Amino acid sequence: MHDVSNLRLHLLRAAYLLIMVGMGSQIWPLLLNAPADVEHYRSVVWSFLGALTLLCVLGLRYPLQMLPLLLFELTWKAIWLAAIGLPRRMAGPLQGDFAETWTACLFGIVIVALVMPWGHVLARYVRQPHERATNRTMSTGERAAPAASP
Repeated sequence: MHDVSNLRLHLLRAAYLLIMVGMGSQIWPLLLNAPADVEHYRSVVWSFLGALTLLCVLGLRYPLQMLPLLLFELTWKAIWLAAIGLPRRMAGPLQGDFAETWTACLFGIVIVALVMPWGHVLARYVRQPHERATNRTMSTGERAAPAASP
C-alpha cells in the first residue's frame, strides 16, 4: 500500500475539521431551527450536508478510511461548477447564491486537491484489484450457509 506521511494525515484531518466546522456552523443552526415551511429539497440538502459534517468527525480519527468523503466533496463541487456554474458564468456575471457557491466550490476543490494523498488514492481505488462478489465471509474465509429454497 502507498505510504502516507504524518504531515499528509494531519492535512487530511485539517480538511475534515474545516468541513466539519465551516459547513457545520452554517448547516446545524438551520437543521436545529428549521422553519415549518422549509422547501422539500432545501431540507434534503440541509440533512445531507449535516450528515456529511457528522461523518467528517470520523475523518479526524480515520483520515484514510474516510477519503471517500473528500472524494465526494471534490466530485460534487466539480460537477456543480461544470454543469451549473460555468454555463451561468459564461452567460454573464454570477449573482447572489450562485456567486457564493462558485467561490465555495473553487475553494473546496483547491483545498481537497492539495491535501489529497493522490498516490494512496491511485493505489487503493484505481490499481487495487476489485473485491470479488462471493458468499465467503471476510473474517474467516468460510462459506456462508446456502439459502433455503422455498
